[in-house]
Amino acid sequence: MIFRSPFPDVTLPEMPLTELVMKRAVELAGRPALIDGLSGRALTFGQLAEGIRRGAAGLARRGFKKGDVFAIYSPNVPEYAVAFHAVASVGGINTTINPLYTADELAHQLNDSGAKYLVTVEMFLDKAKEAAAKSPVEEVFVFGEAEGATPFAALLDSDGDPPEVAIDPREDLVVLPYSSGTTGRAKGVMLTHYNLVSNITQFEAIERQHMLDENDTLVGVLPFFHIYGMVVILNYSLYRGAQVVTMPRFDMEQFLRILQDYRVTFAHLVPPIVLGLAKHPLVEQFDLSNLRGIFSGAAPLGESVAQEASARLGCQVIQGYGLTETSPVTHASPDDPSRIKFASIGPCIPNTEVRIVDIETGGELGTGQEGELWIRGPQVMKGYLNNPEATAECIDAEGWFHTGDVGKADEDGYFYIVDRVKELIKYKGMQVAPAELEAVMLAHPHVNDVAVIPSPDEEAGEVPKAFVVLKGEASPEELMAFVAERVAPHKKIRRLEFVEEIPKSPSGKILRRILVEKERARAG
Repeated sequence: MIFRSPFPDVTLPEMPLTELVMKRAVELAGRPALIDGLSGRALTFGQLAEGIRRGAAGLARRGFKKGDVFAIYSPNVPEYAVAFHAVASVGGINTTINPLYTADELAHQLNDSGAKYLVTVEMFLDKAKEAAAKSPVEEVFVFGEAEGATPFAALLDSDGDPPEVAIDPREDLVVLPYSSGTTGRAKGVMLTHYNLVSNITQFEAIERQHMLDENDTLVGVLPFFHIYGMVVILNYSLYRGAQVVTMPRFDMEQFLRILQDYRVTFAHLVPPIVLGLAKHPLVEQFDLSNLRGIFSGAAPLGESVAQEASARLGCQVIQGYGLTETSPVTHASPDDPSRIKFASIGPCIPNTEVRIVDIETGGELGTGQEGELWIRGPQVMKGYLNNPEATAECIDAEGWFHTGDVGKADEDGYFYIVDRVKELIKYKGMQVAPAELEAVMLAHPHVNDVAVIPSPDEEAGEVPKAFVVLKGEASPEELMAFVAERVAPHKKIRRLEFVEEIPKSPSGKILRRILVEKERARAG
């Protein structure tokens, strides 16, 4: 059977993303749109709109044109939105990059995406320049000022108007985030203006009780390079006229102080932060009475944690679900208190269809049966960049995106994520591909074989754990340090166990499921 939303379908605008997101900029010109949570520095809606216009004109003056790629390698700062929408306004494509990536990881994305320009912050400039030197990047910009890079403000010097650019919302890409998809190294996810405009419109349609408006303040603690922070926090909030208080990184005390001092009304979070709000003793030292709602996504949130956080803070805690490949939202719990089910990701959102399919047979399943979630809707990506094989593996001829996640639906059409077909590890909501870590570990001279799996962790959700077969002498600490030097912090091996052999199929494929089951049994 095909599951559909309990909410009616909505009309999806055929328009460029920036035109939609900034539609209230003139009306709200004097109100803050983005505030740096640490310094208090603010950009009003009027200043943001003017910065986007000037930035677009500056890019065009430098020869940046429709279809060119601009890399943003930065933590959350107010100028992130200026760069993002200046690029989008001239028909360019933003490739957003984790600022904690190593120079080699950054270089891979710059080369794969074909980025023409890159913007970063002073703290990451050395890595950015090293990676840019190995890529097609023609110029490196920096928010603020730093030796060896062009100030981003130089793009805003132009008083001229940007060129008129014809954008086909259904065909033209606006963002190229990277995702590991079902397996392997990260791939560019081609998302069009229509994908993101549709998802913002769909997400708006499920808000009934507490629709965001210009009286709301949100915390931008989740990274804008990630599709969740990019669409659900940054762009959706601007579209609704709410202000966003940015944080460059998560720190519990700073986070709580921002919630209190800026009177944050709504927080889009991930399960580890919700866990902290439920249990951390620091919470009692702050006045969080303005907080009326929390939306949790990126990884499953336990029912008991959701209930505990809701009771402690006196606010709603609801869950949603999505993927980079779906722009991202496909499911969300209604914000009506009488309809919340704490353990559920909610029903599918408007204009979205979902099937549950038997993993072994491919047969269609019904209510209460567990299988892989297949999703079809206007938010599903165009495909993976330069990778038609990977695209064909996950989007079938009828347009169904095969998520790799195992779920079920109850009699009310509420969905529950119970497992994953794919082998990705979700560390604090961030994707970690086991195959990538295995390749790094195998480069160590004393490692004969290795398998990496998700190990349950209360704070992070899952952490990468390596099972290693040695061919010499090495300590767990030495091997974990070896990997840590070569990958971003969220990808580090955090647990390691020596074994005699790695379980494999006759064809040589690692049987991670055996290791996962043993690890869960041990943890449980």
